Amino acid sequence: MLLEERRALWRAIENEIAPQCAQIDELVDFNQEKVLNAFQAAHLSDAHLFGSTGYGYSDRGREQLDYVFARALGADRAIVRASIASGTHALSIAFFGLLRPGDELLYATGEPYDTLAPVIGLRGKGMGSLREFGVTFNSVSLTETGHLDLAGILAAVKPQTRVIAFQRSAGYAWRRALSIAELRLAFAALRRAHPHVFVLVDNCYGEFTEEKEPTDVGADVIVGSLIKNPGGGIAPTGGYIAGTNEAIEMISYRVTAPGIGSEAGSYENYRLFFQGLYLAPHVVGQALKGSVFAAALLAKNGYSCEPAADILPRDLVLKINLKTPERLLAFCRAIQANSPIDAHVRPEPWAMPGYEDPVIMAAGAFVQGSSLELSADGPLRSPYTVYLQGGLTYAHVKLAVTAAVDAMSSGNLT
Repeated sequence: MLLEERRALWRAIENEIAPQCAQIDELVDFNQEKVLNAFQAAHLSDAHLFGSTGYGYSDRGREQLDYVFARALGADRAIVRASIASGTHALSIAFFGLLRPGDELLYATGEPYDTLAPVIGLRGKGMGSLREFGVTFNSVSLTETGHLDLAGILAAVKPQTRVIAFQRSAGYAWRRALSIAELRLAFAALRRAHPHVFVLVDNCYGEFTEEKEPTDVGADVIVGSLIKNPGGGIAPTGGYIAGTNEAIEMISYRVTAPGIGSEAGSYENYRLFFQGLYLAPHVVGQALKGSVFAAALLAKNGYSCEPAADILPRDLVLKINLKTPERLLAFCRAIQANSPIDAHVRPEPWAMPGYEDPVIMAAGAFVQGSSLELSADGPLRSPYTVYLQGGLTYAHVKLAVTAAVDAMSSGNLT
């Protein structure tokens, strides 16, 4: 596509999506002020940016990082650690911290994400899953329209149900992410009917996509990864668990050991974690604009997307139905070729740990596996949906997605 043709196309699309982008700008302003207030309340100085060694006793940087995250996310307490390898790892820590033998874990959003199946014990043996420790599992499917089946959830709660988990993002499912408004109603109903349970939300991909977080509206625990939204694209690793004092105290003994909890743990430099959180509202806004632009461009080329361009995203995952494996491969390879890192690499499907089907993944990122940076992936199974995620800059999303559409349109499907 010639430069002037591309500019004309982009102008037309941006005129179409201008109302959504204006709403995203307002969201960014709100969340940036919220995060700034959290930093100011912590009375941070440059001394807090540098960590400690060994046991990390009286590590003021660690303590203030936990405080800032908790305040920004509407929680009583938070545990933010570089040693948390992924969102799945953070969820595993939280589950093992809250659940005891004989308890039940109830998933209120249907079957959990693929990587959690071995944690729960739905797949694999001999790995120390929840099932092997005597924790049972049940789930309640979403309605046909992708909403919570509140009556079904309330009816499924048993005396032994200890944790009710919600997956905010859709994962590899064709539905919208759950809204804060819908979660608020569900949490209130659960509090009235079953006050003994812990409400936990897998918040991955959802931070700063609305003005409130699940902990603002009644969740006991939220869990996420720092190489997604709250790391701002520059946190090098890590995850967080935030929530009520009671829940985080219990979970803290799984982060380290019983009797130690959150009082120990060292890291040499916290600057990128603080700075990443500070930048997160802006970078999330860039990714949200990119998602809306991509949905509009793909719709013009005959591809259905969830969410569509006229609907504000509630997470960073745009689902695109490409219908054939050839288009799925071509799309991901074009995203990879238009990345800042490993642009020369040709991605191939592979048996990715934790997934049932071969997965192709395009991720030319500065931080390995970062899904706040622009990436695209999908399992090689019908209907061959690709999941476009992130984008540190809106301009990069426009460039890469336009190239991906060109690759599919030109018949360059190899």
